[in-house]
Amino acid sequence: MKKMNDRERTFLLMTIPILILFFLFNTLPLIKGAIYSFTNFKGYGTYNWVGIRNYIDLFGDGRVGKSYWFTFKLALFSTVTVNVISLILALGLNSKIKFKSALRGLYFIPNILGALVVGYIFNYFFTYILPAVVQMMGGEGTSMLASTKWAWVAIMIVCAWQAIAMNTIIYISGLQTVPEDVYEAGSIDGATGWSQFKHLTFPLILPFFSINMTLCMKNFLMVFDQIMALTKGGPAQSTESISYLIYNNGMSGGQFGFQSANAVVFFIMIVVISVAQMTFTSKREEQL
Repeated sequence: MKKMNDRERTFLLMTIPILILFFLFNTLPLIKGAIYSFTNFKGYGTYNWVGIRNYIDLFGDGRVGKSYWFTFKLALFSTVTVNVISLILALGLNSKIKFKSALRGLYFIPNILGALVVGYIFNYFFTYILPAVVQMMGGEGTSMLASTKWAWVAIMIVCAWQAIAMNTIIYISGLQTVPEDVYEAGSIDGATGWSQFKHLTFPLILPFFSINMTLCMKNFLMVFDQIMALTKGGPAQSTESISYLIYNNGMSGGQFGFQSANAVVFFIMIVVISVAQMTFTSKREEQL
């Protein structure tokens, strides 16, 4: 067997602590959560094994079904909104405009702010400032967060406002990989404006589009901080995301085992959706 040199030994000594920490704070809780999903554990005291009863009960629980519907609706609309706006911003910031570097720094500010801080700021805006403006214009002036119809839109606005910055950075990186020769050749063939974007720009930045779509969908499916700061699942549980339901009922609602089963199912769904997105985009890239 080949003896390790000092360089390899150093890398090994650096890797082992990281692997131990990853196992203790990521893998071990995941395994324990999967085990608890087969029990009636309340988060304290003793518990009994119940087999797959928690998983069966998930499909008959109306509150769980409602949270899944809300989460996927929010994730879908937020993902589309963020990617459309981010791509438009990236195209603008990648063009020849004045103060381009300063503008890139300004629009990135939302991404460095904490999600809870942003959520509480928008909570005040939606609760007091926006209703006051609407009243001045002759409207009812009620808070969006108090409406079962519009509360999810307020959450989507907050999620999109903070997520656009990172997505724009990724799109700008993609746009900068497109050679100028491509545009010059396209202009000779008469490709300008929308035609240029459709046939030249977008196919060449498709891998970056794939990354953004996957990251957006994954992040929005796990939305939690914005729910906590804005609505806490209300009104009437209309904005209760899956992550918030797992936290709220699992930690303080005495449903630790049941919500562990919910977390396992949710984890599997996120993995499947992410893999499906990447596979679809890869096939699309091959076709182009």
